[in-house]
Amino acid sequence: MSFLIVLAALCFLMWVAYRGHSVILFAPVAALGAVLLTDPSLVAPMFTGLFMDKMVGFLKLYFPVFLLGAVFGKLIELSGFSKSIVAATIRLFGAQRAMLSIVVVCALLTYGGVSLFVVVFAVYPFAAELFRQSNIPKRLIPGTIALGAFTFTMDALPGTPQIQNIIPSTFFGTNSWAAPVLGCIGAVFILAVGLIYLEWRRRTALAAGEGYGEAANLLNEPAAFTGTQLANPLLALLPLLLVGISNKLLTGWIGAYYGSSHEFVPAAMGKAAPVVQEIAKVAAIWAVEGALLVGILSVLALAWKPVVASFVEGSRSAIGGALLASMNTASEYGFGAVIAALPGFVVVAQALAAIPDPLVNEAVTITALAGITGSASGGMSIALAAMADTFISNANAAGIPMEVLHRVAAMASGGMDTLPHNGAVITLLAVTGLSHRQAYKDIFAITVIKTLAVFVVIVTFYLTGLV
Repeated sequence: MSFLIVLAALCFLMWVAYRGHSVILFAPVAALGAVLLTDPSLVAPMFTGLFMDKMVGFLKLYFPVFLLGAVFGKLIELSGFSKSIVAATIRLFGAQRAMLSIVVVCALLTYGGVSLFVVVFAVYPFAAELFRQSNIPKRLIPGTIALGAFTFTMDALPGTPQIQNIIPSTFFGTNSWAAPVLGCIGAVFILAVGLIYLEWRRRTALAAGEGYGEAANLLNEPAAFTGTQLANPLLALLPLLLVGISNKLLTGWIGAYYGSSHEFVPAAMGKAAPVVQEIAKVAAIWAVEGALLVGILSVLALAWKPVVASFVEGSRSAIGGALLASMNTASEYGFGAVIAALPGFVVVAQALAAIPDPLVNEAVTITALAGITGSASGGMSIALAAMADTFISNANAAGIPMEVLHRVAAMASGGMDTLPHNGAVITLLAVTGLSHRQAYKDIFAITVIKTLAVFVVIVTFYLTGLV
């Protein structure tokens, strides 16, 4: 019964998300409904002590990233840099390869360490302009961005700095470059099959006479460029490059400057206890925030006139988008925390442990928990915290290197995590002004492709022994 309650809560939240209802409203309803059916006395304590605690904790850490990312993306629109880069891209690759161009831009940013959420805000202006000029349906933008940002550069390519590739290292004693051959094979599979799928969708829409879409029916369209002359494409690319480079440099500098922890006593609070922060837990976030500030300042310096002309209205819409996107994701985070605390979740974890093959067991367990919680990092953290010792023991008995466990865990976390209630999916749809009904079909197709890639990697290892 406890398992059915967890399943019902998950299905309900996916259903309301797909129907276009606010996850901010229905995530707590779904979570607390499950608590009510499990133990009514825990409804209020779970809401205050777990749901709200996790939701507010997420906002505390990540809201500045959402805000700065949204402002950076808006300035890229207002400056005309998106239009300049799109024009150059069309000349270089041709209008028919618009999707490839967006996937490449997303991949470069995420592999450079830029947060997935920031990539959504930063790339959308380019994608919208490029798809409009190439007359490709706007509804295909989310699937294209998802392929470039949420898949192979997130957890498959060796060395990627995304959190999904870092978490396994703390459990298996590996590093981010674990199983480089298997990771590259998985990445090539995802990229090739994903591009084939998106190209098929584009051709189908073209044959049906479908274009970008009617202006009257489109939401959150990028602001029109009001300047008289477009910037040189290389100059327009500079802010994006500065974000990636600054993020990389600041990641190293922050740790070296502050050490493992830092404390200070607020001057106005007299004998108050010092505020202590573990730098390892916030260094990556500080680095992204600093990099985005560098990007924002560079756009202002390079395109002051066109940006200032529309800054008031543009910044207002950017802030509204950041608030909505961050609250959506934070509500999902709270939902996942509550569901993970219920007995039904333990039943799921125990049932998954019965799968005999070590790598298949790990892959299915992690991707299932990531799907239930709606979070790749959250599902993987829960699975590894509970079962890492079992995974390691089974792998040692079967002669499987820890590097392979690392790569399978990372890629599995990015499998079924992008179900309709996933925070990144909801953010992506909110930023692009599209609904689940309009665009989730293609995101789900990419989800299936990246889930299959995990098993391609497992089969490759068993057949060849490559690591």
